[in-house]
Order: sequence, then structure tokens, then C-alpha cells
Amino acid sequence: MKHSRNMELPEDFWIPIALDTDNITALSPFLVPQDHLAGASTYYSMAVYMLFIFTVGTTINVLTIACTVQYKKLRSHLNYILVNLAVANLLVSVVGSFTSCCNFISRYFIFGPLSCKIEGFMVTLGGMVSLWSLAVIAFERWLMICKPLGNFIFKPDHALACCAFTWVFALLASAPPLFGWSRYIPEGLQCSCGPDWYTTNNKYNNESYVMFLFGFCFAVPLATIIFCYSHLLITLKMAAKAQAESASTQKAEKEVTRMVVVIVLGFLVCWLPYATFALWVVNNRGEPFDLRYATAPAVFSKSSAVYNPVIYVVLNKQFQSCMMKMLGMSGGDDEESTQSVTEVSKVGAA
Repeated sequence: MKHSRNMELPEDFWIPIALDTDNITALSPFLVPQDHLAGASTYYSMAVYMLFIFTVGTTINVLTIACTVQYKKLRSHLNYILVNLAVANLLVSVVGSFTSCCNFISRYFIFGPLSCKIEGFMVTLGGMVSLWSLAVIAFERWLMICKPLGNFIFKPDHALACCAFTWVFALLASAPPLFGWSRYIPEGLQCSCGPDWYTTNNKYNNESYVMFLFGFCFAVPLATIIFCYSHLLITLKMAAKAQAESASTQKAEKEVTRMVVVIVLGFLVCWLPYATFALWVVNNRGEPFDLRYATAPAVFSKSSAVYNPVIYVVLNKQFQSCMMKMLGMSGGDDEESTQSVTEVSKVGAA
């Protein structure tokens, strides 16, 4: 069902004008099931998916943090950033996915307007930390392999400073809707909350906030990731060409190439739908759209709580080995992981 947007705005939520009702409070997403927006099967399907994201995302990220605490060999500068990413993902899965699951089951936002603002803020905060952590990981690998600063060594103190930066910037990016620059309201099928992309009320200056988020919290991290990994690939390909007789160098170059492709694709799958939808709404005011399509970007962004740890942690042989040992399985030896990292470093230094 397609809807356009109304200009008479309730304080805490938004109702499409196409519903043609004189009593919008009667359709409040905080009071009644939103069955006028989609069928029950759609809500229950979303509930099942959110339960999956909550269960898997929480499990993987808790294991990541627990492994790092238990095994000293995981406490490297890069892994500090991976733990920072895990904490951000955990915030999204525990607060965002769990809340959305409960709401989709009930078919409306059962926790009330205040909880909506809290959930919107916490999920946006975790999402921004996650985005910038991905950019920091790319930056760290660029410094380590491409060595643009010569013999500069990326130390644990630098990693901790980068982690602190992600939280400070994320806080500056996610707090404004709490103080009047945009606002947090139910989005899509009204079962999760996020920044107000939809309305044109000058009181909240939503358009400028959307452009701010797109520029500094999507475009800049994406550009950083593409720049760093592009230079990394160029460096490795040049080294591999110079060492064509080295099978290990060729293997390292291929592994890193696959890693870069997966990382960039994972980033785009998680965040491009959300950024694209927000920009489309801002630049097409008054155009009708299906609210189910408005829900999909929010769902994809919350899915990053699973995608990110799978890409960055579970596929990391060292983390994988420690997780298996922690779970009582045969973790094997992580010499292959250490050898791979060493080989990539040698390639970069060549």
C-alpha cells in the first residue's frame, strides 16, 4: 500500500495523509496495531528476522569480547578495533533488534514515545560507531601494509585513541535529534525508531540533518574504506608482480583481494539502502512510497550486527581458533593465521 506524507505533524509520530482520518491519535503507533499499513504475516516475518539478528548477532559479538578478555594473544592493536566494533554491534542487536522483534510481534511500538527516542538514539549511536570502526580498520591496514608514513608503527595507544574517536563522533552525530535538530520517531511499519527522514517541518530541520548524516556518517567512511583498500590492493599487486615466483606472496595477494571485495560489499549491503532511501525521501517530497520499503533499509542496517562480526572476526582464523577453544571444540593451531598476517606484512614492505 502506497502513501504520501502529511504536513500536520503529531509531536511523536507521523501518519500518512493517504489514510484520510480525522482522528490520527486513534492510529498512533504507540497505542494500536498498525494493521492498516501491512498484513499480520509481514509483521510476523519481520519479527522472526529480528529475532534471528538478535540471537546470532548477540552471540557472536559476546563471544568476540569474551575471547579477547580470555586470550592475551588476541589483544593486538587491530583486535582492539574489532572489539570496539563488537561492542557497537552488540548495542544494535540488544537494543535495536530485540526491541524491534517485540514490536513486530505486537504490530506496533509497545514501549511508548520515550522508549522510541531512546531506541532510536542508541541504535544510531551503535550504527555510527560501527561505520567509523570499519573506516578505522581500513585506515589501520593501509598504514600497516602501504606504510605511507614510513616506519610509523600503529601502536595499541593509537588504536585506543581511534576507538575513542569513533564514540565521540558517533555521539555528536546521534545526539542532535534529542535536542531539536531532527527527531527520533517510528519509521517504516512503525515498529522501530530512527531519525525523521519523512517530514518537512521546518521546526526540526530534517533535511539538513539527513544531509549531515549522509555526508559525514556514510560518504566519508565509505570513501575512507575505498581509498585505503584500493591503495592496499595496488601495493599488494605490485609486490606480487615483483615476486611472481613466490607462491605464498601470490596466495596472500589473492586472499586480501577477496577480503576487500567482501568487506566493501558487506558495507554497501548494510548501509547503502538506508542512505539511498533517506536521500530519495529528502529529494522527492510529496512522492508516494510503500512503507514496507521504508522498513527494509532499517532492517538491513540492523543486520550489520551479524554481517560485520562474520566478515571481520569469524573469518579471522585467530579469533576462530580461540572461539572454538572457548566453546570446548578443537580449535587447532593458529599458525596459519599468523603466517598469513606475516606474509601480507612482508608483501607490503617489499
